[in-house]
Amino acid sequence: MATLFENYEQQYSALTADITAQIGLLTASASKDRRQLISTIERHVEEAKELLEQMDLEVREIETSKKQRCKTKLECYRAELKRLTLEYIKARAVKQESLYDSTEDVDLRVSIDQKQRLLDNAETLERSGRKLNDGYRVVIETEELGNQVMRNLSEQRETIQRSRNRLRETDEELNRSSRILSSMLMRVMQQKAILYAVGVSFIIFISLGIYISFSR
Repeated sequence: MATLFENYEQQYSALTADITAQIGLLTASASKDRRQLISTIERHVEEAKELLEQMDLEVREIETSKKQRCKTKLECYRAELKRLTLEYIKARAVKQESLYDSTEDVDLRVSIDQKQRLLDNAETLERSGRKLNDGYRVVIETEELGNQVMRNLSEQRETIQRSRNRLRETDEELNRSSRILSSMLMRVMQQKAILYAVGVSFIIFISLGIYISFSR
């Protein structure tokens, strides 16, 4: 069954796909369609931010073995949303510049320096995203290695447990054999005592017979 975090991931993926498609439409759209596209994109960006906040809260409740992996994925999603936001700003700015003096959105025109800074920030975010992806791969590999070590330790523990059980069974067999030997030794001693008693009685009877014979 999918976890709540995974459900948020699916919703986030759908939202970012919509944002990407709408940014493409914004770049090629006419002025009359821009207001609706801008409104839709900004609404979806806000929804994506809210999803990221919900995912951040959910990560705190996830078990320790999966928490680091989810944190890394969350950082990747944040970097992706920042990248999409910058793409939206660039698409909106480019169209506004071409329509300057002929549209209602004159006040939203972005300067060349601002666009260059946005491009630089976008490149920085892309590099950060690649680093996060590399870190995510390292986390996955580390998790797989940890799982393999845990499996090996589990197998070794089972082997030790089986050896301990065999030793316990051997000890019980030795105790049982010791009791049998003790019982046999007791019987031998009892038989010797009986033989000694019979021998002594026999000697007494013979001596008594000899004594009676000579007394007559």
